[in-house]
Amino acid sequence: MSDQAPGEGGTTAPDHDEAHGGALGTRLNWLRAAVLGANDGIVSTAGLVVGVAGATSERATILTAGLAGLLAGSMSMAAGEYVSVSTQRDSEKAALAMEKRELREQPEAELTELTDLLAARGLSRDVAREAAEQLTERDALRAHARVELGIDPDELTNPWHAAWASFLAFTAGALLPLLAIVLPPAALRLGVTVLSVLGALALTGFSSARLGAAAVRPAVVRNVAGGALAMAVTYGAGALLGAAGV
Repeated sequence: MSDQAPGEGGTTAPDHDEAHGGALGTRLNWLRAAVLGANDGIVSTAGLVVGVAGATSERATILTAGLAGLLAGSMSMAAGEYVSVSTQRDSEKAALAMEKRELREQPEAELTELTDLLAARGLSRDVAREAAEQLTERDALRAHARVELGIDPDELTNPWHAAWASFLAFTAGALLPLLAIVLPPAALRLGVTVLSVLGALALTGFSSARLGAAAVRPAVVRNVAGGALAMAVTYGAGALLGAAGV
């Protein structure tokens, strides 16, 4: 029961964005974010190293470009996620502070509001009122935070966790094309990288579809086609620049 306190057994369906319940929904969101972060690392780094490989066969040059792309991408992902989640956390804290002030200044109006919210979830008016009174007695702020705001005061979003998760997910994804392009012999380098990347993209497409309860086939096709297009475009650009002596 993601939007109600323990013992609030009469409430019905939770909000649509918490369909899996509190803890499970949070874990699934983190898993989806990790899969998408890894996917970004695979595609962006694969495009970069394949493009450089189209211009030169020098392993050191390809490795340097790949490492630079890995570090730049992972740091960018981490910084972006930190800023985004910090903003979300600030909004959550501001909403909780406002709710706390309203509970202090107009408790009866807030009790009525909680009753209305519970009644809107399918409880009869009398049962909703009784549940609202019991929840308010136990912990008014927690009750309003969960039912009205959809926030768990004990589990506010953590920007550092999000930043590290994005950094690690992107890095894990980026390592695959980087290793695939520098470890094999020059003659096999491109083929091994392309096959490895397309296989990994098929896996991340499958995983993201399953975690999001979406159709698997379209997700895999989109993922693989997008990665293949990115590598084809960057390889072509690298080959043209290499032929031009740039």
